[in-house]
Amino acid sequence: MYNPRKAYGETLVELGKKYPNLVVLDADLSKSTNTIMFAKKYPERFFEMGIAEANMITTAAGLASCGKIPFVSTFAVFATGRVYDQIRMDLAYSEMNVKIFATHGGISVGKDGASHQMIEDLALMRVLPNMIVLAPSDATQTRKIVELMAETKGPMYARVGRADAPIIYKKEDMKNIKIGKGVIVKDGDDATIIACGTMVDPALEAQKILSKQGVETRVIDMHTIKPLDKKLVLKADEETKAIITIEEHSIIGGLGSAVAETLAEEGCKCKFMRMGIKDVFCESGEPKDLLEKYELNEKYIVKNVKQMLKK
Repeated sequence: MYNPRKAYGETLVELGKKYPNLVVLDADLSKSTNTIMFAKKYPERFFEMGIAEANMITTAAGLASCGKIPFVSTFAVFATGRVYDQIRMDLAYSEMNVKIFATHGGISVGKDGASHQMIEDLALMRVLPNMIVLAPSDATQTRKIVELMAETKGPMYARVGRADAPIIYKKEDMKNIKIGKGVIVKDGDDATIIACGTMVDPALEAQKILSKQGVETRVIDMHTIKPLDKKLVLKADEETKAIITIEEHSIIGGLGSAVAETLAEEGCKCKFMRMGIKDVFCESGEPKDLLEKYELNEKYIVKNVKQMLKK
């Protein structure tokens, strides 16, 4: 287990040496987002903006216009909805080289309260022209994604959860990680589970359970929501009997919607289902209890895959 937020902070410190023009901005949450690591190492390149997220985004755009590489961080709920107009006009419309790295995405923020859950951020960012949208699944992939964000020009949004996450990848697995290219973590020809972020691990757990029951399932880690790896989606449609998507996000507008649009446009051959928050605001509670209540764990993936294959 390792916390992706800690991996983010550590990677920023490493990148600070490689990129003298990399700067970091935070909105009074640097201890939680772990940007405090960069602040201690490079205090002259860290900007504490206070609880003023809109100002933070516009300041980052100004820094980018002067050749800096700004990384902007706060909780996902504050990083997207509260500052949408500034992101739309100052970053996306202007194609500014600003990286938004949001933490505490999804419902597994737990006791922080329902008001701090963010289940619409992927949808909000996905509809913005020029915006790349990312959701790494573990600490190892988070490090690589942050590196790619720094070396790739343009506005980008990435989100991770709050909790420690199981380690899925080894460092050597990261040589083939590219923005816009999904990863087949496990192969199989009965059904495909396409997951992103915190849901990749339960997808892999479901794959193990299904395999013991004679169902061989392909698991795709779709760490890039936009641009979507359409080729990999269509390959799964051609080679397996069913596709199921799962995300810690609203069922509307995120990964599942992106996959559905691709399949609908190209002519879906296999059965298809989306798993996510079903268009409701969620309750507050323990992360494990919330994921059970909203049917986002390996138990429900197994159930849904088996039901789809029976039809």
